[in-house]
Amino acid sequence: MPSASANYRTLLRTSGAAAFFLPAVVGRLGIAMTGIGLVWLVHARTGSYAAAGLVTGGFAVADATVGPQLGLLVDRFGQTRVLPCALGAHAGAVALLLSGTVPDLLAGVLVGATLPQLGALSAARWSALLSGERAAALPTAFALEALANGVSYLAGPALVSALGAAGRPGVGVLLAAALVVGGGLALAAQRRTTPPHTGRTAHRHAGRALLRPAFLRQAALGLALGVFFGAMQVSITAYAVDRGTPDVAAPLYAASNCMSLIGSWAYGAGRHGGSPRRHQAAAAACLTFACLPLTFLDAPLAVGAALTLTGLAVPVLLILASVLTQSSVPRTVLTQAFTWGNSANAAGSAGAAAVAGRVVDTAGPHGGFAVAAGAAVAMTVLALSGLRGSPRHSAAGRFPR
Repeated sequence: MPSASANYRTLLRTSGAAAFFLPAVVGRLGIAMTGIGLVWLVHARTGSYAAAGLVTGGFAVADATVGPQLGLLVDRFGQTRVLPCALGAHAGAVALLLSGTVPDLLAGVLVGATLPQLGALSAARWSALLSGERAAALPTAFALEALANGVSYLAGPALVSALGAAGRPGVGVLLAAALVVGGGLALAAQRRTTPPHTGRTAHRHAGRALLRPAFLRQAALGLALGVFFGAMQVSITAYAVDRGTPDVAAPLYAASNCMSLIGSWAYGAGRHGGSPRRHQAAAAACLTFACLPLTFLDAPLAVGAALTLTGLAVPVLLILASVLTQSSVPRTVLTQAFTWGNSANAAGSAGAAAVAGRVVDTAGPHGGFAVAAGAAVAMTVLALSGLRGSPRHSAAGRFPR
């Protein structure tokens, strides 16, 4: 652990690194609060979880659909020009939502459509900053991003839920927007580490790189990982409720999430020899083996142990997806590539939640866990397929040095 701390401290001492990473963390906390905040606010207004779910679904679809288009604009015109405009539009959309002057569904869609994916912007800056001789630190940088994301999605929903439970859901949504806008503007102000952008003609030519099999494979893996997340959320809750012990769900979630943070921390501190594609295939296989027992285990301790093992594999997959995305496309479309990965993940999670819910109604919690296990198998197959076209001497087939 001391060695890991030293690695991360050294990374953040890189000139300009902390100045963009910390504002992105602040903004990411606000992003993690926004979706849950919408649920609390709309339910408080309407008394209907169906209405709250519809608005939140519209928000998620808009975010997943428009995010890559914002990424395209960022790659073409630069973060410092596009991000302030997006943040201004987001602030206006949140104001419309809080004022109640437009239907909640429309306001939710506008909030999602204007929400910038600050994690993708931060990852693009790491890729630009750690180029050349410093590229060996990229896996550690992406592990730090995964850590920040994990902490945000642990703390953000808890904070906004506390405000909602206290009868102040509007304050939670307003706080989320303030964090997004404040962190985003501070990020945009860091001009020294802004990745270079390209013109329209060059960008159109580079955009074809998003159709490369190597990148499409990572997008498909992101979709499958989203399916895993969505199915797990439904299945863990259904397992706890089905046993008549709904309070068990919280510690099961906590065990998996806390182990994910440890996994991110440990992987970022390790030595990254060999091929990232081989590491990805191994992590996907480990996730599959950890998931399969969930399709038949009943004892809470056994289920908790299996979930803990899945928590170790998931952050490694997220980190390696960033490493391999970064190596599979030119820098001129890197932000767009990262946002497509995030959108694929979100789409998979949303779709799986609905499918797993139906499966759980029919086959019980073990059926829902089977959906998650199927997603893990799909990730393993995709990762293994990448090994066939990955010659050992290729630059994309090994960690940067």
